[in-house]
Parts: sequence; C-alpha cells; structure tokens
Amino acid sequence: MMQNRRFNLEREKAPPINWRRGMIRLWILASAAWIMGWSLYFAIEFINGETRQEVLGIPVVLFGPPLALFLFGLATRWAFRGFESDDAST
Repeated sequence: MMQNRRFNLEREKAPPINWRRGMIRLWILASAAWIMGWSLYFAIEFINGETRQEVLGIPVVLFGPPLALFLFGLATRWAFRGFESDDAST
C-alpha cells in the first residue's frame, strides 16, 4: 500500500508535458522524412534518365504536404482553444 502511495507522489511531481514543443518536433521529423524520401526518388529518377518536364511540380510535391500538415495543426490548435474557459478561476 505504501509503495503505491509513493509512486503516486512521484508521478504528481513530474513536470507538465509541453505538447506544443513536442508536436512541432514531430512535424519537423515527419516533414524531413517526407522531403528526404521524395528527394531520393527524384534523384534516382534523374540518374536513370527518366526525368520529366514537370519541374514546377517538384516543389509542390516536396513542400506542399508538410505545409498543409502544419496549417492543419494550427487550425486544430485554434479549434481546441475554443473549448477553453474564458475565466481562469473556473
């Protein structure tokens, strides 16, 4: 019984989770993986001589989805803030 109480006290002392910083870091990792993956694909395609005339589409493929994910995250944060109480004491 005493051990369980000690565990709960240690758990209460833990610092709060910084969700904003964590989500930004996850977005950076996911975006970097997306960009590196498509860059390798385009590099291999270029080396094999299979390049196309769609050069303007490359930046859209590389940066469009990470930007869309970032904007979706901002919109989600804005939506969840709408549920917060205006009064800090409540």
